[in-house]
Amino acid sequence: MAASGMKFVCRYLVPTSMAWKRLTRAEAEAITAAGMKVVSVFQRGSNDAAGGAANGKRDGAAAYQEAKTIGQPEGTVIYFAIDYDAQQKDYRALEAYLRAAANEVPGYLVGVYGSYAVVEEMAKRGACQRFWQTYAWSRGQLSKSANLYQYKNGQTLVGHDVDLNDGWGNEGWWDTNPKQVDKPVNRPVDKKAAEKVIGVLGALWTASSDEKVRVAANHAANALRASSGIPLPTSLKDQYPDHFN
Repeated sequence: MAASGMKFVCRYLVPTSMAWKRLTRAEAEAITAAGMKVVSVFQRGSNDAAGGAANGKRDGAAAYQEAKTIGQPEGTVIYFAIDYDAQQKDYRALEAYLRAAANEVPGYLVGVYGSYAVVEEMAKRGACQRFWQTYAWSRGQLSKSANLYQYKNGQTLVGHDVDLNDGWGNEGWWDTNPKQVDKPVNRPVDKKAAEKVIGVLGALWTASSDEKVRVAANHAANALRASSGIPLPTSLKDQYPDHFN
């Protein structure tokens, strides 16, 4: 799939009872190794979202468990599917579903998959943060809110049945590569500047009768000495051996 030009794969976060379509960690790693990203979507049936908040709470909790099991990084998106031609009478329940699901997936953004009308309405209501529009039931209309667009279903790619999608930005996809954490850079402290501050700390040490203040001043002074290359006074080592080991 990667060799044919695909940049991402949309896969299901679903319970183990739906193992036939469930994303696993091993598959996520294989997708990553091929240079592609993963888009996560939760779906049981086609119209579970019409069940409102109760179903949203149930599905959000299940999606969260799956996301953590496979190691989906926080800050990425879990889409929830509204896979039918939802009508205006359904919108309140759909909003309640998405908001309830969001309460169950702390750390993740929530997206919705659905028709043009669903995407437009849920965007207007602020029911979620990301939007995946399907051409189905959209009657040729495209939403400006869409981050993903499903434009053709029932295709075959390298022997697999697939639906084709475009990414339009801020998709919320992810991979299994560990995040690179910047290591702190240790920069030497200027010796002359350190000596001035050490002098102030020394005056504080002399003037104070509070033992905690004096010890804190010594700590600060000796941290500056260590970072600027100034030798540590032997008398202070002898006085506070536990602090300078």
